[in-house]
Amino acid sequence: MKTFHTFLYFLCGLPVVAADWPNWLGPSHNGVSNESNWNNDLENSLWKSKVGVGFSAVVVSKGRLFTMGHDGNKLNGRESVYCLDVKTGKSIWTDSYSAPLIDYLHEGGPCSTPTVDNDNLYSISKHGLLNAYLVNTGKKIWSTDMLALSGMKKPPEWGFSASPYVLENLLLIEAGATYALDKTNGKVLWKSEDYRPAYGSPLSFTFRKKNLIAILKTDGLVILDAQNGKTLDFVKWETSYRTNSSTPIIRDNKIFISTGYRRGCALFEWTGSSLHKIYENKNLSTHMNHAILVGDYLYGFDGNVHMSGPKDFTCIQFSTGEEQWRVSDKGLQVGSLLVAGERIIALGQRGELVIARVNNQRFDEINRDQVMRGKCWTMPVLANSKLYLRNARGDLFCIDLEKT
Repeated sequence: MKTFHTFLYFLCGLPVVAADWPNWLGPSHNGVSNESNWNNDLENSLWKSKVGVGFSAVVVSKGRLFTMGHDGNKLNGRESVYCLDVKTGKSIWTDSYSAPLIDYLHEGGPCSTPTVDNDNLYSISKHGLLNAYLVNTGKKIWSTDMLALSGMKKPPEWGFSASPYVLENLLLIEAGATYALDKTNGKVLWKSEDYRPAYGSPLSFTFRKKNLIAILKTDGLVILDAQNGKTLDFVKWETSYRTNSSTPIIRDNKIFISTGYRRGCALFEWTGSSLHKIYENKNLSTHMNHAILVGDYLYGFDGNVHMSGPKDFTCIQFSTGEEQWRVSDKGLQVGSLLVAGERIIALGQRGELVIARVNNQRFDEINRDQVMRGKCWTMPVLANSKLYLRNARGDLFCIDLEKT
């Protein structure tokens, strides 16, 4: 596997801005930023913008921010891809198209996050419209209806929620099956066998010089050959609500999964031919936002938004699954987080923000503030010392954390 620094600075052989956040879970696809020179002051609000109803996270590249939102209308509604200036929050370009709200058990609107790859942007709507744009102008390069291509009669219960994933010349899209498209023109290069849709995004890894793909489908964990989409192994992993919503967490050949509805978590080892279970327990059940791995420890939210029971912030050991600590925090409940500069930035589901030190011995809080209101299920993003926060109704906030 490429090292973290090689991947960060020479993605696809080309330099990128080290502090940018070009895709879901950031440049290293693990929710960890390499930024460390930022302060803990949460009071320096830089700007606020409106980006429509939805849960799409932001991505940042070369001074531009991209996200998605819906106008909220159930009849004749429209969804939009937004490109904003990171300094002001003002619009650079917008592309809008007809799209259903798809608001089953939530406000609706897009759940996937756009992906920047060099000069191109890829996005997929809640109902499966896959678009490729030029980053600078918003000009559409190509478009594909993934709902029609997949043969599904209607979108999945929670819509198309997995984010586009770039792997060399491939663009991986979840549409029941996993599809590998030529990222330059949208041509299908291969298709995996059919599964129930994945709501979490795929993730690639390398084992013995072979590119592999891990996806947590609604049926279970699937390992695919990245060359042809062949299923190499499958482990059943289902919940009582017909959904798995998280992206696998991979370190070397170890693959960690966790899902909500009290299903719990598990660690598997890829042997080269099959998945071997190392452990399974209920110490961490992540609902919609998965945990972050730092060293040998995972930090994440255990509990469900829609169910009674624990809603805790917890730390478990990646290699053993053993719980290290747990706190019941009414300000956070079932939130989301990222890690940057040995600090955790955690956004509670009602807009309370906490900064804490990465510490596998205890919850080590530094600062806390009520930074926004509304339902906050979307992952916070830190890019170039600017913190971006979004709620379900489309209020997008930028807080300046740059040290002076």
